[in-house]
Amino acid sequence: MTAASDRPVLVVGGAGFIGSNLAAHLAKSGMRVRIYDDLSRPGVETNLAWLRAEHGDRISSCIADIRDRAELRYAVRDVQAVFHFAAQVAVTTSLVDPRTDFDINAAGTVEVLEAVRTQPRPPPVVFTSTNKVYGCLPDLPLHIEGDRWTPNDPALAARGIDERRPLEFRTPYGCSKGAADQYVLDYAHSFGVPATVFRMSCIYGPRQFGTEDQGWVAHFLLRALHGSPITIYGDGRQVRDVLYVDDLVDALMRAWGQIDTLRGRAFNIGGGPHNTISLIELIAMITKITGGRPETRLEDWRPGDQRYYVSDTSAFTTATGWRATVTPRIGVEALHGWLAEHPEHAPPLPSASSGVIHA
Repeated sequence: MTAASDRPVLVVGGAGFIGSNLAAHLAKSGMRVRIYDDLSRPGVETNLAWLRAEHGDRISSCIADIRDRAELRYAVRDVQAVFHFAAQVAVTTSLVDPRTDFDINAAGTVEVLEAVRTQPRPPPVVFTSTNKVYGCLPDLPLHIEGDRWTPNDPALAARGIDERRPLEFRTPYGCSKGAADQYVLDYAHSFGVPATVFRMSCIYGPRQFGTEDQGWVAHFLLRALHGSPITIYGDGRQVRDVLYVDDLVDALMRAWGQIDTLRGRAFNIGGGPHNTISLIELIAMITKITGGRPETRLEDWRPGDQRYYVSDTSAFTTATGWRATVTPRIGVEALHGWLAEHPEHAPPLPSASSGVIHA
């Protein structure tokens, strides 16, 4: 990592939740940041406006689609690193329109990789994949313990799921992100592109547009703040490890800084076994924060849901020294406070809402 370089860092999908948080960190560190985003997700233009207002000429932007080969190759010129977050993020959308899901997530990632590969000196690439590459985990024996699903294997419950888990794509979204994941790793091996992959669990924090399809922690909080009901798909005992965005930004920076040793590797990234929460437990947490229990409704399970997914992050910790530091209680309280102070940031809520976990 060459923080002193005047060359910009390219953040593909940089107006989104994770991209804007990373861009702000980079700019605060004195770096120039080039945002590449088509601004198609409702509300993300406010993130870009905030970045420009906060960091002035350290932020430049290219408003274009990830499938625009000419614009992408122009944006990649002269950069010192590429962080690739742009994606179609909803499982439900992928089921309705799998071709567009593939075009953005799989083919779009190949366009990013090709733009990087053709540079005289390919810059490092850090790509965010998803735990959905492991499928629905139907072979994982679970039992109900209180308000959560728990693995029967105590060792697995203690450490989470590691990178040795076989890939088993489910839903078009899982397929498209999984294909992108594999292309990034292959470009590292076949072409020497210094690239690494994060297979992420649930990320949450400020500047997130939580919707019924993605960003469930923020979405639940927004529904509670609006006094709107929350529909939970399944039994509400689904468990995820949640990771506050500041901890993710730290991990992303470490990945860039140690890319020479991490290239060609995929890492499971999330809060880990010490930062887990179920939907029912999040509802209880919101009740304690707000003083009133949100109205909830139960519906049937949705395709592709995992009753349990917790990341074993030990491989990345061993490689870099990184650890998650923000507990769910502190993180959820912080996000609630931020959302309450920034009502203009929340997009209009639909009349119905879901609690399915697809992140």
